[in-house]
Amino acid sequence: MEKSLHTPLRQSPSPRTTWKSWLGAVCVSALMLSAVRTWSPTSTGKLERVQKCAIKNLHRNTSFLDVEPIKADEFIERRDRLAKALVADGVDAFVLEPGYTFQYYGNISQQDWEPWEPEERPFLMLILPQTSPTGEIVAKTSFLAPHFEEGRVRMLGIPSRDKELDIVIWEEHWNPYKTLMESRLFPDPETPTGKPTPKPKLMMDEEIRDFIVRGLDSAGFETVALGPQADLVRQLKSPAEVSLLRAVNTGTVEAVRAMRPCLEPGLTEDQVRDVLDASLLSVGFGLFFNIVLFEEHGALPHGGFVTGWKRVTPESMIVIDVGAHYLGYSSDICRSFFIDPPQTASFRTKAAEAAGWTSKGRTASDSLRAEKNHVWEVVFAAQTAAAHAFKANGTAADVDIAARTVIEEAGYGDAFTHRLGHGIGIKAHEPPYLNKWNTGAILKPGMTFTNEPGIYLENRFGVRHEDIYLVKEDGEAELLTGRRARGPYDP
Repeated sequence: MEKSLHTPLRQSPSPRTTWKSWLGAVCVSALMLSAVRTWSPTSTGKLERVQKCAIKNLHRNTSFLDVEPIKADEFIERRDRLAKALVADGVDAFVLEPGYTFQYYGNISQQDWEPWEPEERPFLMLILPQTSPTGEIVAKTSFLAPHFEEGRVRMLGIPSRDKELDIVIWEEHWNPYKTLMESRLFPDPETPTGKPTPKPKLMMDEEIRDFIVRGLDSAGFETVALGPQADLVRQLKSPAEVSLLRAVNTGTVEAVRAMRPCLEPGLTEDQVRDVLDASLLSVGFGLFFNIVLFEEHGALPHGGFVTGWKRVTPESMIVIDVGAHYLGYSSDICRSFFIDPPQTASFRTKAAEAAGWTSKGRTASDSLRAEKNHVWEVVFAAQTAAAHAFKANGTAADVDIAARTVIEEAGYGDAFTHRLGHGIGIKAHEPPYLNKWNTGAILKPGMTFTNEPGIYLENRFGVRHEDIYLVKEDGEAELLTGRRARGPYDP
């Protein structure tokens, strides 16, 4: 029976069949949390109104959820591709423990194995290249596990071409690393003639903890860092992965877009964040991160604990950087926009009172609004230039420089303070990284990236646009976020 890829944050109910039955509970939880943070006699009613509006808008079209999880055969195929990379690098085995890489190759996340915290007992997956009867290089997958956990390991449903998982067990009073060295997986340390055999060479996953690496070294293994060929296996996305990335990133953008017309003056950054969280939960997405920033707080690209209290006005430039999980894959998108202006004089007065400002010199000037609109357009033009630069056989530096040049020529070069973007997949941040010095990273078809230029004017406001792109064999990169923003009132 094929096993679906788990989400890092387990979501039990199915979003397609039971969302109506638990939507009310999601809304109530979000509203109660917001009320605790910033209570006022009218805050609960406003939040409930905004939340219902946002979720109603989002559920008008949830076609982005029509996607299939990764099939069992694909996990096996990934390990076979890794085995070929290991042979090319002259490595005997790849070693990893529960985490994002284990999830990629074995369909088990850290939360699936130990929801509380990573513990000290090593549970390792080893992927070893071997030659099949047809002469093809394929992966042999084995595990090192505590004896008392053997039954649980077998029940995890890790995809395998073998009927039973190959597990090397160790007792609590044994050295697990020496047990692995002396196991059937590796040759005897000495040949029949008494000459020592070469040390088995193990490639370490980048997420593996240091004490495990030191333990393997002390047991006689030669450990080496993650190599570029092995890293490339995960960087090249399959059609199924692309579909999942398209689903979760499109859905996350749609949640922001559905919420914007519902927002009202006087809401705090924390309250808007809670509204968006509840919207994402309502379609079965797992929460990951959600940064909501107004005005000068938007000049802090990742916000921080100093933000959350500021209230929105119709003049506020809002920056929302948000990521979610769906069927194991990550979204990471950003939108910058305004809420709708007040429609009547009476509404304008109430909005001013709710936001804590009056008409005495506190509204934004026409020149400031014009500058915000101009910066929005500059950042959009920079993102457009970068999108055109996602070409197979180009470099990561080329893409960053394309966006950076637009911003520099507009006079805001010093205000673009971070790299352009990064790879994305199971993890929100994966290599390669798009920065102007990364000339060694060559773009290949199947790579997926964020494209997120920004301008940050300290103590004033910030603007960032972020979408996801797939590098194609020929022509322009493919947008994986549905559609781009169209203007500061249509993100």
